[in-house]
Amino acid sequence: MQFELARLKRWKFGAKTEAMSADQRRLFEETLAEDEAGLQAQLDALRAQVTQTGQGPPPKPPPRRPRRQALPEHLRRVEHQHEPADTTCPSEGCGRAMTRIGEDVSEWLDIIPAEFFVHRYIYGKWACRCCQVLKQQPTVPEIIDAGLPASGLLAHTLISRFADHLPYYRQEAINARAGVHTPRSTLASWAGQAGAALQPLYEAQKCFVLASRVLHADETPVALLDPGAGKTRKAYVWAYARSYHDPTPGVVYEFARGRGAQYPMDFLAGDVRAGLPAWQGTLLTDRYGAYDPVLDERVHPGRKAAACVAHARRKFDELAKAGTSAVGEDAIQRFAGIYAVERELAGLSDEGRRSGRQALTRPLWDQLGAWLQLERRRVAHGGSTAAAIDYTLKHWTALTHHLEDGAVPIDNNHLERQIKPWAMGRKAWMFVGSELAGQRAAAVMSLVQSARMCGHEPWAYLRDVLLRLPTQLNSRIEDLLPHRWQPA
Repeated sequence: MQFELARLKRWKFGAKTEAMSADQRRLFEETLAEDEAGLQAQLDALRAQVTQTGQGPPPKPPPRRPRRQALPEHLRRVEHQHEPADTTCPSEGCGRAMTRIGEDVSEWLDIIPAEFFVHRYIYGKWACRCCQVLKQQPTVPEIIDAGLPASGLLAHTLISRFADHLPYYRQEAINARAGVHTPRSTLASWAGQAGAALQPLYEAQKCFVLASRVLHADETPVALLDPGAGKTRKAYVWAYARSYHDPTPGVVYEFARGRGAQYPMDFLAGDVRAGLPAWQGTLLTDRYGAYDPVLDERVHPGRKAAACVAHARRKFDELAKAGTSAVGEDAIQRFAGIYAVERELAGLSDEGRRSGRQALTRPLWDQLGAWLQLERRRVAHGGSTAAAIDYTLKHWTALTHHLEDGAVPIDNNHLERQIKPWAMGRKAWMFVGSELAGQRAAAVMSLVQSARMCGHEPWAYLRDVLLRLPTQLNSRIEDLLPHRWQPA
């Protein structure tokens, strides 16, 4: 057991010289933690048994354990009092009553699995026998009128599907353990009706995100079921987020059947009927070719292009990891200096950040540009080193646009973090059943992810929104957006 435990620790903390990649290693981290804890528990039990029987050398004292973090204060505490049955002094000839001088408190974390319960709405009927008048309170409105699920169950179904990435057949099995039969078709029907009810809020969230003059944009593939062909085809989710430096965060997703330029062009074109003008501002992207027509200054003079510095850096990082070019290591060091300054300026205002970039970051970019021009003349055409340098020099204006505007982030990592839920979801869902289902998923995830960005608990937010939507005025629908939401 000691050998197995040491082997697991070497695998977990030792030098990463195995052929297994970092992504593959992450798949085994949970199993490693379970195995390590199990072996340690068995080893402690055997040591205790050896100590009791007196066989073998005395065990070594256990290592000092680190102090564990205190449990959150907001959790409900269930107190269990343990007092001696007899509090008189046990000393011979004394027998006096003992005095309580203190207490030791230990806390253990526990959980009660999800509990289903039933709301019973009782509407009393009142009548005047003289006037023959009947009086009764109106029924409480719900998203699914005369249906089974309350807003809490609808929110739980949507969160399980779009935040925890549980397919409906898994939710069906989980609910069955609590004695509640919810067929997957029923769960899907509930999600469809709730998604339709959230559509006006999604449109309001879209208007809010497009009100920012600095946007992140990116796209990620998802599998779309094609029943006619008996297989899946590739579709895309386009994501747009307000600037990383914007004090009010927000993200919106759009499901599309392709990756062409027409999709971001239509999304940013505005809506004349809704009074939404065409978007104007700075768009931060990874320089994918589909964004070129969107940012064409001849057609859209009010739009400017900014490029993600992290994408340029990654090309040199690949060179450094491959060890085939000294240019990669040198470039990584130069980018590190630029990012170090950016971290120092993160807490400033837009104007303060612009001034700091002009004074501290621009000289570093000038040195990087001169160095890249020199190195490009030294390397052969067609190689990976030349490709990395050419990419940076070709998009130099867009890569350095953040120097002119303090509201523009240096990279697109902020939006890439908001796209991760889709990457996790497509592994669990396997595919999106239809284009309408993809649009519904985009609407729900736009609200859920924005609620997370604003610091809200997703289930609490969605439950309250679904509870208030049936009576919310259309003119005040913006009050339910994540950045403006207050619990009822």
